[in-house]
Amino acid sequence: MHQEAPQDVPELVLKGIEEFNRGEFFEAHEYLEDAWRAETRQIRYLYQGILQVGVGFYHQQNGNWAGATSLLRNGIRRLKDFEPEALGIDVARLIRQSEDCLKELESLGKEKVEDFDRSQVPRIAWVK
Repeated sequence: MHQEAPQDVPELVLKGIEEFNRGEFFEAHEYLEDAWRAETRQIRYLYQGILQVGVGFYHQQNGNWAGATSLLRNGIRRLKDFEPEALGIDVARLIRQSEDCLKELESLGKEKVEDFDRSQVPRIAWVK
């Protein structure tokens, strides 16, 4: 199921990433929040950053521009501590693609949040 993932990635995180990559951001949030709560080391903030980016896209899906832009911004900021990669995740790629989405959402503005091109939503990739 997770052929590309390193063996030390917690199962909750793997499930969260799977849901994120399916565009199931509410479900991704549930798994990643549980992983974040269970973790005591700094890596928990990687989980939180992915969670926040996902919730940002969840808000965009629901037409909540303010929530989308705020959570994307916070998630990107949190992820920057883990560039270029952590736990085998290509964090730099996720940040770059999320920043592009944030820029598009900011330029669309609140009234056109539904016009966002959802094909741009990033998928979390493993470093090869």
